Amino acid sequence: MTPELSAAIDRLAATSHLLVALDFDGTLAPEVDDPEEARALPEARDAMLRLLALPDTTLALVSGRAMASLEHVSELPAGALLVGSHGVEERFDGEVRLAIDAEEQGVLARLHEVLESVASATEGAWIEVKPAGFALHTRLSAPDAAQDAQSRARAEAAAISDSLTVRAGKNVLEFSVRGTTKGEGVDRLREYTGATGVLFGGDDVTDEDGFRALRPGDIGLRSGSGDTVAEFRVDGPLEVAAVLDALASRRSVLYTTGTR
Repeated sequence: MTPELSAAIDRLAATSHLLVALDFDGTLAPEVDDPEEARALPEARDAMLRLLALPDTTLALVSGRAMASLEHVSELPAGALLVGSHGVEERFDGEVRLAIDAEEQGVLARLHEVLESVASATEGAWIEVKPAGFALHTRLSAPDAAQDAQSRARAEAAAISDSLTVRAGKNVLEFSVRGTTKGEGVDRLREYTGATGVLFGGDDVTDEDGFRALRPGDIGLRSGSGDTVAEFRVDGPLEVAAVLDALASRRSVLYTTGTR
């Protein structure tokens, strides 16, 4: 941990209401071939539970995963807030909120057909169904085949609707009838919790919107390589866990000593 990151953690630990908002895959959990088998590293899970137990502290996950999948892999207590499908789904008070109108449902049905056709013609590709769209996964496909599949998917999706939101991630191409972003998810969490300071951690291009939503005094933490607007970067989930542990420890000390 750099001296600059350590100093930023010290400052954030003293904020009145702390929000820790985190992507899941690649940030807390190593990437795996079967997304439903992903789990947060034990060190990351322990640090999250410590944060959840602290006063005036909110822990949230902000993920591109559909809510059902996020609930399954995160295995967190009900006190954790969840934002799924890049902000389309929210679970803030135990209930999942989602609104898709009839026209959007029709677009989804046509989109599903063309993406399933693309995936079935590409060895190793498969479609993940999401509440407001679909994700074409090509992690198990040969690089040339994956590129061809994504190009075809883009073209055929554009023929269905010119208002789809398309997001490219690591070996995945996502299509949504709603244009919400993780940045909007962070904004909603900040508003809902009344947070005075935020740590947002992520590892992919879709997390950059979350970093852009941060304010002076917040911490943006990029996990792994890639261009980023985040102020700080660590190598991967194990290092993210160490940052979360340090934040939990320092905030706990402030409460224990009465200096917070």
